Amino acid sequence: MRNGEDLEGFDGEASSTSMISGASSPYQPTTEPVSQRHGLAGLRCDLDYLRGAFGKIKITQVVLALIAFICIETIMECSPCEGLYFFEFVSCSAFVVTGALLLMFSLNLHTRIPQINWNLTDLVNTGLSTFFFFIASVVLAALNHKTGAEIAAVIFGFLAMIVYAVNMYLAVKKWRMNSRQQNSRQTSDYIRARTESREVDHHPEIQRLDA
Repeated sequence: MRNGEDLEGFDGEASSTSMISGASSPYQPTTEPVSQRHGLAGLRCDLDYLRGAFGKIKITQVVLALIAFICIETIMECSPCEGLYFFEFVSCSAFVVTGALLLMFSLNLHTRIPQINWNLTDLVNTGLSTFFFFIASVVLAALNHKTGAEIAAVIFGFLAMIVYAVNMYLAVKKWRMNSRQQNSRQTSDYIRARTESREVDHHPEIQRLDA
């Protein structure tokens, strides 16, 4: 039968053994915040973006591209068909790419892939969509057979081109504004650093006190 000292010694050895085994065990409880874990569990719709100017424009682009694609798909006969096929490709591509960008921005998925410049990607998409919708609409207007579906496709093609052009104008304006703010901030930081260095040169006692 163990006495009190033996029991205390045994308890101390057990506690130290458990601490050592717990420290060396690879199965440690995670301290990673839930919000930083990967996956799609933390998705949240950004209503501020959807209510803003760029969100409304993006939704309008998706709707117009989809309507233009539906109109061109309802045409059963064509001769020649090159203009129709080109318009079909442009409207479908614009709908898919712009829809994907809308999901990325509205669900804040772009923040999880910071390696990609999403503002530049959106600007390139709007510029290319503006150009190709203009070309496709002009070609289809020149080669159509005056059917209702073709006329509707041309109208919605030009409307989509206008909306994409507005988006491109606003994106370029925002980019210039951000560039000016960044340049002014860098200039102010440079001026402040130069001022501080001059004060140190004129007052060497400040430098001695710092030393």
